[in-house]
Amino acid sequence: MSIQEPWEPGIATEQIRSIAKSPKMAITYKLHAIDRMAERGLINSDVLYALANGFVYQKAIPATRPDLYRYRIECKTPNSGNRVVGVVVIPAVNGCLLKIVSVMWVDEYGH
Repeated sequence: MSIQEPWEPGIATEQIRSIAKSPKMAITYKLHAIDRMAERGLINSDVLYALANGFVYQKAIPATRPDLYRYRIECKTPNSGNRVVGVVVIPAVNGCLLKIVSVMWVDEYGH
């Protein structure tokens, strides 16, 4: 049974981590996210690590599609040095899908 969205940050952390660690997980990247990763020297494993180990600190933001929400999960990754990576993601629990909207350095955009 899935929990109704939008999720509070603690629940969002648990749900996103659960999807990211599932062997059934599917992941898609918007072109914007791919471009931001390239600009910042980040790779897929940085995103996957943040999704599986990070924390959501902020409230959800409605996505452009009804009943979907964006969350930013944050984490230092093995490739990020001492910087925190933020991954903006739209999760779909029922489909075990994570859509990556953007990837950023949190210190450039604030917490």
